[in-house]
Amino acid sequence: MILLTTSEAADYLRLGERKLYELIAKECIPCSKVAGKWLFPQHELDRWVLSGLVQPAGMTSLEPPPIVGGSQDDMLEWSLRQSGSGLATLAEGTESGVARLLRGEVAAAAIHFHGTVADANVDAVAAMPRLNDAVLVGFVRREQGLLLEPGNPKSLNSLDDVLTSSARMAVRQRGAGADMLLAQLLAGIGAKHSDLNRLEPPCLTGPDLASAVRSGQADCGIATRAAARAAGLEFLPLLWENFDLLMRQRTYFQPSFQALLAFLPHQVFAERAAALTGYDTSPAGRIRFFR
Repeated sequence: MILLTTSEAADYLRLGERKLYELIAKECIPCSKVAGKWLFPQHELDRWVLSGLVQPAGMTSLEPPPIVGGSQDDMLEWSLRQSGSGLATLAEGTESGVARLLRGEVAAAAIHFHGTVADANVDAVAAMPRLNDAVLVGFVRREQGLLLEPGNPKSLNSLDDVLTSSARMAVRQRGAGADMLLAQLLAGIGAKHSDLNRLEPPCLTGPDLASAVRSGQADCGIATRAAARAAGLEFLPLLWENFDLLMRQRTYFQPSFQALLAFLPHQVFAERAAALTGYDTSPAGRIRFFR
């Protein structure tokens, strides 16, 4: 990796150092501060310049593969197929999806961040300095809750019950939206991950977690109402969350995503969401953030 100093980066970009410092202050340029000195990865500067490239008609460019990374969701997977978008999915969790998007390995990331702010997805995207051409498109709102064995034999009615009973809890990998939610809920009652009797290894998707509870490997875990219903599990609701698609501006206008967006207003989309349960389709297709 080639790292450039401030003066070298300014020369490389044909910018004055004053302008470069303005971009740093606005968190609009990829860089890091090491021992009090700003350093700029040259390959990231190249990607930063290319992300805003205006190209003449007929000129082709290297585009990311037609894959939606990030969080797994049954409604999303069905919609990608039903819309004829040609988009595939790579479900590894919210933070992994964003990391792949930044590296150009996926075209979009399905995200559901959690934190102390009212709209964690918008807050997280706004704080990403390396994504200076972001578009955040609403897909659905989803109901998250505690998945329990049929009949709830351990009488688990809260996260406090899970802790005091030492019930075995299936968890998601770090960086998954459900794991962020669990951390937030635990902090709210003065607890942490290590206080739980956790099933290891972590489950990579919500359906994997539901399967672990259904098979008796775990007593409970956090996932969507749709995942609970598909596995025939009890569901204790916790909250509704925003489930959005994050992409670059140029990707938004690609035929694959336009096909998906054109499909979202159809009645069959709302009917499918109602059948799966735990979905609110009112945000579908709405641009929630861009820059």
